[in-house]
Amino acid sequence: MFYWLMKRVVFGPLLKLVYRPWIRGAGNVPATGAAILASNHQAVVDSFFLAAMLDRRLVFIGKQEYFTGSGIKGRLVSGFMRGVGTIPVDRGGGRGSEAALATGLRQLREGGLFGIYPEGTRSPDGRLYRGKTGVARLALESGVPVIPVAMIGTADAQPIGRRIPKIMRIGVVVGEPLDFTRYRGMENDRFILRSVTDEIMYAIMSLSGQEYVDVYAATQKARIATGHPAVSGDAADHLPVAPGGRPVPDVEPPEPPGDETADGPPDGDAAS
Repeated sequence: MFYWLMKRVVFGPLLKLVYRPWIRGAGNVPATGAAILASNHQAVVDSFFLAAMLDRRLVFIGKQEYFTGSGIKGRLVSGFMRGVGTIPVDRGGGRGSEAALATGLRQLREGGLFGIYPEGTRSPDGRLYRGKTGVARLALESGVPVIPVAMIGTADAQPIGRRIPKIMRIGVVVGEPLDFTRYRGMENDRFILRSVTDEIMYAIMSLSGQEYVDVYAATQKARIATGHPAVSGDAADHLPVAPGGRPVPDVEPPEPPGDETADGPPDGDAAS
C-alpha cells in the first residue's frame, strides 16, 4: 500500500508534470475485476508511464537485479520500481518463465491488473516483434480478458542505452478487451497458444502502427550483437507482414491531438 500511495502522490504526478503524457481508450480498462494488459515494449519507462496513466493499480514483473542494488542509487531504483507497481522475479534459469506465470496468475486471481510484454524484451529498433506464448497461457489459465496496449513515443524518448528519457510527449493507446474463454482448458495446445498470441500481437500492431518483424526480439538482438544482418520485415522476401499471416493493417502511428492533456477529459480518455 505504501508504494501504491507513492505512485499516486509522487511518481505519477511527476511524470505527468514533466512529460505531459496522453492516453486514448482508458475506458477499456475495467473499473474492477481482473485483466491482462498486453503491451508493446520499446523502453524501460513503458511500465512507468502506463501505470501512471491508469486509475487502478497495475502490476508488472521486473528483474531481481532492479531491487538488489547497493547504496543510495540502489535504494532509489528499488523504491522507484516498487512505486510504479513492479514485483521482483528471478527470471534466470529454466524456472524463470514459470515464476513469472505464477506471479501473474496470483495477481489475476486476486482480481487485479497484470501487465505483460509478449515480445519478452525491449524492441531493438522500435518495430514490433513476434510474441511469446506466455501471454496466451496466462489468459487461458486465468480466463480473464486481454487488453491490448500500444506505447507511443517511448522508443524515441529512451532508446536503448539512454538512462533518462528525453522530455517529450508519451502516448498510451488502450484497445478493446479480447476474450479467449472459448479456448479454456486448451492451454497445453501449442497451436492454440500460438494462434491466441498472434491475435494479441495483431491487436497491438493495429493500435501502434508499428512495422512487424516475425522473429523474436531476443533473436534479433543476438544477431545484431554478433554482427549478423538484422532481419527486416519478412525473412524470406522482405515484404510487410502481420502476426499469424493476417493482412497488414493500414494504420499510422497515433499522434496526440494538440488539446490533449496529461489527465485527459473527465471520463479518463484523451480527446481524439
